[in-house]
Amino acid sequence: MDTKIDFLYLSEPDMIRAGVKDMKACVASMEEMLKLVKEGDYMMGGENHNSHGCMIMFPDNPKFPGMPRNTQDRRFMAMPAYLGGSFQMAGVKWYGSNIENKAVGLPRSILMMILNDKDTGAPVAFMSANLLSSYRTGGIPGVGAKYLARKDSEKVAIIGPGVMGKTSLAAFATVCPKLHILSIKGRGKKSMDSFIDFVHREYPQFDEIQVCETEEEAVRGADIISFTTVAQNSDNPDVVYTYPYVKGDWVKPGAFISMPSAARFDDDFLERAHLVVDNMGLYEAWEEEYPYPTYPKMGIIGCRFTDLVYEGRIRREDILEITDIMKGAKPGRTSDDEIFVYSVGGMPVEDVAWGTTVYRNAKRLGIGQKLNLWKRPEMA
Repeated sequence: MDTKIDFLYLSEPDMIRAGVKDMKACVASMEEMLKLVKEGDYMMGGENHNSHGCMIMFPDNPKFPGMPRNTQDRRFMAMPAYLGGSFQMAGVKWYGSNIENKAVGLPRSILMMILNDKDTGAPVAFMSANLLSSYRTGGIPGVGAKYLARKDSEKVAIIGPGVMGKTSLAAFATVCPKLHILSIKGRGKKSMDSFIDFVHREYPQFDEIQVCETEEEAVRGADIISFTTVAQNSDNPDVVYTYPYVKGDWVKPGAFISMPSAARFDDDFLERAHLVVDNMGLYEAWEEEYPYPTYPKMGIIGCRFTDLVYEGRIRREDILEITDIMKGAKPGRTSDDEIFVYSVGGMPVEDVAWGTTVYRNAKRLGIGQKLNLWKRPEMA
């Protein structure tokens, strides 16, 4: 038998050549993935098969020399998944993260992705995953905007002009071609300048860019609002009060609010809005892993939705899944004044979907470096 195993290594430049920054294709891949998730043709970790992943966190005061000390966003995480349909692939995204990386010119998180044959488990690809992860994170808000934003949307607000802000904007521009006004709220000049340069270079359709001092200034008048800030999660319920605050009166009737990150809304505003999630099973898994109150521990707004159910303020059926709207099983927007709050949790199946698409592009185009695992396994 032929027991030789080769796999494809894709560096970040290889990934770019293979189309990892093609947001139109990424949104389409995310749509297909979400439909498969709704049908159940997928697996993620945990007993309920919906876990976000397995994470290593560090103590504030380590007892052992050399053990990392807890700081903001210091963690290691593995995110495994299988996805069926046209993908038929298993994989895992693995990364380390530390906010202090930025001081030495590195991204906060450094990510790699491995794709595996679904039957043998053999590796088929090992790839740089920072751009992969960034673009799939933007692609999910793009799916939401495609189905929930007003078709005549002209103004988008980005609160948090970092990597997630860039790729979310890329997705919104792809699915809402009438967008041309941009308001931005950030904390540092460096990130703001980088964001504006990105917009000028990649999306010249924005002929008006407003740099805002407050969340209120950014949010007012926006048809699409996106929070992509870094949230500090905690076991302390009071931590939610450090999340950016949005008053309901600031939000334009008909707005679509995309939430890959955290923000604080008044409960009566959420009760009046349409609440939509990417995959309800993900939030039910977080409910089990991080019992009520879940939102301070997991800074994803869908966890506030499930906390509201726990408190008896809304019913579980009041929380809609984007796929039900995509398939026409539930109504989406029925009037120009409806406000939608859309929770983006981030799922390993997204990485498998976009990773598989880019890997197949690379194979077809002859991109990447073939590496050998073995010709014959030593201890088969």
